Amino acid sequence: MPGESRAAVPMKPVDEIADNLRRIEERIAQACLRCGRDPKEVTLVAVSKTFPPEIVARAVAAGHRDFGENRVQEAEAKIAAMSSLPGLRWHLVGHLQSNKAKRAAELFDWIHSLDSIRLALKLEQACQALAKRLPVLVQVDLAQEETKFGASRDEVPGIVAAVSELEWLRLEGLMVLPPYFEDPEQVRPYFAELRSLRDSLERERPGCLGSRHLSMGMSHDFEVAIQEGATMVRIGTAVFGERASG
Repeated sequence: MPGESRAAVPMKPVDEIADNLRRIEERIAQACLRCGRDPKEVTLVAVSKTFPPEIVARAVAAGHRDFGENRVQEAEAKIAAMSSLPGLRWHLVGHLQSNKAKRAAELFDWIHSLDSIRLALKLEQACQALAKRLPVLVQVDLAQEETKFGASRDEVPGIVAAVSELEWLRLEGLMVLPPYFEDPEQVRPYFAELRSLRDSLERERPGCLGSRHLSMGMSHDFEVAIQEGATMVRIGTAVFGERASG
């Protein structure tokens, strides 16, 4: 009726994680546009470490399928709790101890942190028992930081050659975890160096890195990583928010 106030229609709350994912995908697309790349070349791995299954499920509800975990033990319970959700791909992006290789091979769809021939042989043995072909990336420690893991640049060709002879591991590229700098431009040289190393390895052994993936770039620097050739970006905080620990 004229003059009668109309009750406000309650707004449907926006899921913050879904909104974050949308914004990141837009930023990925813009970064690709600026350097002449197809956004389909870049996979967003949402790093869900320390976040419980019910939080991760909100990302799944928003349509996301690739998730990264740092620790085998934490991932074990989380992956089991989410086993009924279809099509999820789990990426191990943290350091893998050789004594956890068997369980990692059972749980994960991708290993980003292969850093030695010894670990490769452990994973190969586990995958053979499972009859499972496992995509892996060689983690390269370009900065030689005491707190970081990874193979030195000089060790990488030997690891690549050894894995190329294995039946069950499928070597698909390289990964780097560079030093943290507030200014993403200070990280750029590490991304460029990883790309250069990949290209050098491919010239020497064509096809040795499969799909030639570069796993690099996190919440604060992934756009620079994309400009330097990243095909997988590992983003946690910008998707799920600040984590209390881990």
